[in-house]
Amino acid sequence: MKDLSRHIDMRWLKPPIFLVCLVPLAHLVWLGFHNELGANPIEYITHSTGTWTLTGLCVALTMTPLRRILKQNWLIRLRRMFGLFAFFYGSLHFLTFVWLDKQFDFHEMIADVYKRTFITAGFTAFVLLIPLAATSTSGMIRRLGGRRWQMLHRLIYISAIAGVTHYYWLVKSDETVPLRFAGVVAVVLGYRVIFYALQRRQQAAAAKRSARESVFSA
Repeated sequence: MKDLSRHIDMRWLKPPIFLVCLVPLAHLVWLGFHNELGANPIEYITHSTGTWTLTGLCVALTMTPLRRILKQNWLIRLRRMFGLFAFFYGSLHFLTFVWLDKQFDFHEMIADVYKRTFITAGFTAFVLLIPLAATSTSGMIRRLGGRRWQMLHRLIYISAIAGVTHYYWLVKSDETVPLRFAGVVAVVLGYRVIFYALQRRQQAAAAKRSARESVFSA
């Protein structure tokens, strides 16, 4: 498939994607103004923002595999936007817990983090997103250096696993949605493992060929 990077102007593509990513928030606001958040509005907001956090994480994680498989390099330029939207909805999810659910009772919140395993997992997922969001700019990439930046941003995989675990432990009956998220994360992680295993094998084979050529040329 031909790479369309030269034909796609990101200045025109990003604004509509940005607006689409805001649709879940707009929907929540609309429901709130019309008193249609259900019998338990806090629970509805919590579940909605949590679901969209995981959705953003999963979409961000799929950008690299899709770029390689489809050979469309322009896709990687959307990864940061989806990752930041995941952090945005994760922040709303956390704020709902801190403000609406716990009323800024930090003693109770700390107790929940220690005693309730699903909250521990969710808190871990959110905390790991903070350094990723803070270092998402081009300036931070230059300051950290590409290699260190890449190593730091691999935390997104741990955050995604913790987030899926948080969701799975939270639900009591229908586990369909968290298992779907788990499936996406598992496929992406599996692809990454296979890709780097093949890459290491190719590098080892190239090193052997280089060694043979140097022996024959000597």
